[in-house]
Amino acid sequence: METVTVLGAGLAGSECAWQLARRGIHVRLVEMKPQRMSPAHVSPYFAELVCSNSLRSDELANAVGLLKAEMRKMGSLIMESADANRVPAGGALAVDRVGFSRYITEKLEACPNIEIIREEATDIPEGEVVIATGPLSSDAIADRIAGLWPEFDLHFYDAVAPIVTLESVDMNSAYFASRYDRGTADYVNCPMTKEEYLAFVEELVKAKEAEVHGFDDGAVFEGCMPVEVMARRGVDTLRYGPLKPVGLKDPRTGEESYAVVQLRKDNAEGTIFNMVGFQTHLTWGEQKRVFSMIPALKNAEFVRYGVMHRNTYLQSPGLLDRYYRMISNPRISFAGQMTGVEGYVESSASGMLVGIETAARLLGMAPVDFPKETAIGALGLYISEGSVGDFQPMNVNFGIITPLEKRIRNKREKNTAISERSLQIIDELINDREVLKCV
Repeated sequence: METVTVLGAGLAGSECAWQLARRGIHVRLVEMKPQRMSPAHVSPYFAELVCSNSLRSDELANAVGLLKAEMRKMGSLIMESADANRVPAGGALAVDRVGFSRYITEKLEACPNIEIIREEATDIPEGEVVIATGPLSSDAIADRIAGLWPEFDLHFYDAVAPIVTLESVDMNSAYFASRYDRGTADYVNCPMTKEEYLAFVEELVKAKEAEVHGFDDGAVFEGCMPVEVMARRGVDTLRYGPLKPVGLKDPRTGEESYAVVQLRKDNAEGTIFNMVGFQTHLTWGEQKRVFSMIPALKNAEFVRYGVMHRNTYLQSPGLLDRYYRMISNPRISFAGQMTGVEGYVESSASGMLVGIETAARLLGMAPVDFPKETAIGALGLYISEGSVGDFQPMNVNFGIITPLEKRIRNKREKNTAISERSLQIIDELINDREVLKCV
């Protein structure tokens, strides 16, 4: 039986191990938790969701919704767990983060083809290896990765949003609703008047930040921009971002408020909620002081404050191929956020592609070669081919997927048509490629 060592049991490593194991490959899954935890991890379970508990849109008119649909068709463990641990979040797929990770851990622990090794990976072993230690790789393995490309030194910073208890939210100043009344009323909305908003932004801009070695605003990934960094870009930046009031009518007035802070369920019981878009690296004391200026959160109980951590990623174009393998040393593959895919679903998809294509190679089967018409294929081609300008972490989007031959003016209809084409291609690949059928 062929053996592959997977370093790291985050989203990408867990998905990769699952895809390999279900095709008869023996997997050595090495994970340092709980013996050693990174600064951002708190759970002993695999595939821990460090930032938000949302996997974003589930609609086919959205590129990440398409990526989820592709993964479901091909038997994704991450999507199986997400669907089993779903919590209400309007049109988004949000999960009970503990239940989500526990489900994945128990599945991998019960799999006979997976040998779990609970220790820190300090070196790159011989043989077939998938490095999925993530952007929070420990210093030892990060040094080994850096040694593969001594000229490489690139990083960005990521931030986590605070979580509050629902019972501490002043519901006299808040209301349940989803934007444009889509789906069920799953979000707690905390409206602010113009005066309240302007006072909040003023204090936010001058609030004291926690010490993060080497931090600068330019090294922050746009998708996880700290709220105070956004506020420094202009007084109305937040009103056009995470605090936008569009589509939310305050039932007390029947009108849209000047700004609205949204809270989203963070567990299945609905007892704790995270502050949507409120990634931050303010000190904990300043978070309590400034965020309590939001009227509905004046007496909020914070069960977790926001934190910031340093993320690393590879300059993948020219280093990795479309299978996420090292061009100079093909026995070593990478998966997850460090490759330049950004987001929970994208990281999981990279692990899926690596697992499937590595299994095909080891079993002597033809590669799938997911085309650019599919979301999973477009991501692999993006990280290997790059784009115009500097290479940056990228969420899946329709801009990297091959456009339709015919023109459709309506954007939503066009995106849905692209998704339908992509899913048809996935169906054809499942029927045609032996490695996708041998599970």
